[in-house]
Amino acid sequence: MYDQIREDILFIIFYSVVTAMAMMTSCYLLFRRGNAFSTAITTPERLRQWTGVFIASIALNHVWYMPILFATSSDDILMTELVGGMLDNLTVFPLSIVVLLVMLQDRRRPLWPIVVMTAPIALGMAVCVAKRSVALYPVMYVYVVALVGGLIIYMVREVRHYGRWLRDNYADLEHKEVWSSFVVLAIILLMFGFYESSDDGAPNPYFMQALCVVLICYLLWRVETLSDLSIHKVSGYEVASLSGYEVTSPNNLITSQPKDFTSLLKQHCEEPQLYLQHDISLAQLAKQIGTNRSYLSKYFALQGITYNAYINDLRIQHFVKLYHETTAARQSAPTKHLAYQSGFRSYSTFNAAFKQSMGMTAREWMHCSGAERNDSTEQQNTSES
Repeated sequence: MYDQIREDILFIIFYSVVTAMAMMTSCYLLFRRGNAFSTAITTPERLRQWTGVFIASIALNHVWYMPILFATSSDDILMTELVGGMLDNLTVFPLSIVVLLVMLQDRRRPLWPIVVMTAPIALGMAVCVAKRSVALYPVMYVYVVALVGGLIIYMVREVRHYGRWLRDNYADLEHKEVWSSFVVLAIILLMFGFYESSDDGAPNPYFMQALCVVLICYLLWRVETLSDLSIHKVSGYEVASLSGYEVTSPNNLITSQPKDFTSLLKQHCEEPQLYLQHDISLAQLAKQIGTNRSYLSKYFALQGITYNAYINDLRIQHFVKLYHETTAARQSAPTKHLAYQSGFRSYSTFNAAFKQSMGMTAREWMHCSGAERNDSTEQQNTSES
């Protein structure tokens, strides 16, 4: 008896700590302007606000389930679970979908379909509360499984589209990609759903609370490390006029596409080494050469490459040039240093780009390059002798 009381007290303390943690995290996200941990990154304000609201719903979830910690009769426990389930389907479930959608910054997706999709679940739970019965649970379970399956298919498609959009518009993808976040969050949310709907009795309460802590910490990290990609269109800024091409729009927009951007890119990007600038976007490059993003994006599409691949290929060529100059001068420089001098902000990104461009890793290429130099030196010495 004493051991059970001590166990209950420990769990109530743990439960209260998780509730307080969710409340503090929510207040931090909703009321603080700017990041406290990743100060160099500007977070999307929309994602910050919606994540704060979602974590607030987790804190409220702990509040409306709290009576179950003190309930003694089976009827009280059942009513607490039914009311809590109804409130969860009105808040926590739809808000989790909102957070996933808001992470995608290629366009602002409408959120009203989420209300339409989750309304039948909330209505079914309301009927269960009114009748004090779980008779509708099997039907609702089938609907939820179908809904979650459809959402997973939709999100996979949207995340792939978002990845293509990033590669078409940005040279550096650090702090922008979200596919790993979707995988992690989907696993956490599915684990919540699995344990909540388990027929093997009540799920392990400590596991559920630990899962809440993991979810809160991960969301806080994701918000703090995701860059704001919103494009602020200022009249007369994003598009510049270019002599020799027809300009008829009121905002100096080039309305006739140049036949070939190759010379323009060479003049304004390759020769001045504009590709060495960190985080240069397609819009900025288009402004530099005097056109708009749409025309330049179509040009890269016709070439069969993405903007990201174009910039990274130039950076790899620059790295190769620096490497040859360094070895010719019999100097030693770390590969990472040369990669950073070539415009890369991440060594892992450099390795991936190098392999995609050269067909081998940087280490393999340098080994082959060293062997070729040794063969050339031996041939030269032989001819001289």
